Amino acid sequence: MFKDLDPLLHSQLRLAVMSLLISVESAEFTFLKEKTNSTAGNLSVQLDKLSEAGYIKIQKSFRGKKPLTTCKITPTGIKAFEEYVNNLKQYIHK
Repeated sequence: MFKDLDPLLHSQLRLAVMSLLISVESAEFTFLKEKTNSTAGNLSVQLDKLSEAGYIKIQKSFRGKKPLTTCKITPTGIKAFEEYVNNLKQYIHK
């Protein structure tokens, strides 16, 4: 039987963010915005959803006088992403 896909990760933008974060130690907001071709507002909302689920950690700081937002995937996020990918493979291979 098919396993359910995590609805939080089934969103294209959230899946793209998680795909980027799984392969790096951390990523700045501007990097994620550029790589996902999203608007700042939409990306911010989706990052908040991932953070509330415990999938990513968001750190806000400053670089000089400019605000800097950095995101990092959590162990919970890694597990959720790996489960999502494995469950998706079941759909492809059946």
